[in-house]
Amino acid sequence: NSELTEDKIAAYMTLYTALTTIVKAASPMVPFITENIYQNIVRKVDQSAPESVHLCDFPTVNEAWIDTELEQSMEEVLKIKTLGGAARNAANIKNRQPVANLYIKADKQLSSFFTDIIRDELNIKNVAFKDDISEFSAYSFKPQLKTVGPKYGKLVGAIRTYLAEITDSRAVMQELAEKGSLTFTVQDTEVSLTKDDLLIEAAESTDYQTEGDDKVTVVLDKQLTPELIEEGYVREIISKVQSMRKEADFAVTDHITLYMDNNDKLAEIVVRNDEKVMTAVLADHIIMGEMKGFTREWNINGETVTIGVAR
Repeated sequence: NSELTEDKIAAYMTLYTALTTIVKAASPMVPFITENIYQNIVRKVDQSAPESVHLCDFPTVNEAWIDTELEQSMEEVLKIKTLGGAARNAANIKNRQPVANLYIKADKQLSSFFTDIIRDELNIKNVAFKDDISEFSAYSFKPQLKTVGPKYGKLVGAIRTYLAEITDSRAVMQELAEKGSLTFTVQDTEVSLTKDDLLIEAAESTDYQTEGDDKVTVVLDKQLTPELIEEGYVREIISKVQSMRKEADFAVTDHITLYMDNNDKLAEIVVRNDEKVMTAVLADHIIMGEMKGFTREWNINGETVTIGVAR
């Protein structure tokens, strides 16, 4: 972030506190490195500080700074982030591609402060905790032969075919939960099967990706709308331009002109999102169909495009 936001100040102060504390604690073991760091980050900005790290008081524990609840909540955030990342990988959805929803089942429900962190880290529009996530699962059904065979004999083949052709497996699971049995008709005969009559297996869902352990389960919504896909392209383009700025050795504050050529689809996306792109990469102008400055050809989600950046 080019602006000095509250989050940025907090991050700098946290890093500064951590570094100064570590160099004081480590100074007896690595005296020269810690002295060098101390002179660079402490004495340069605070001439009233002790002349050397070896003249400082040894750090002491501040019990008031220990927040057990915060630590536990952040452990949960890290676990959810790891599972969410695994779900993205399994679904083959890149991190820069925004996703609509992430549903979480866990013993501990986190406040919006922590769900906002999860949302930002995993690039998710909506994060919600659920007591029951069975609605996002898909299932396959087969007859349990040792119970269905004696009951329906010659109809077992037709029953197997009927169960294999079920398209709304969640509705079947709901019927089993509410009524205790699944009722249907094959060859003019009414069939009623309980859970004991069925072999039920979780199947790979086309719409959702589930990952979990014994305490936390996350469900990633794999359904990508045209708007989400376009936003994914925008994020990828911004990332490529930022990479080119570094390769061209531009200063962080340098303003640029952005050039694009050889891909009408991406050109239209950039035009529709020009303000967002220009703000992110510090571009004063976007010029289509020309090429100047430092140039590179990219493959962005299967789309080949040539991009140029110039001061």
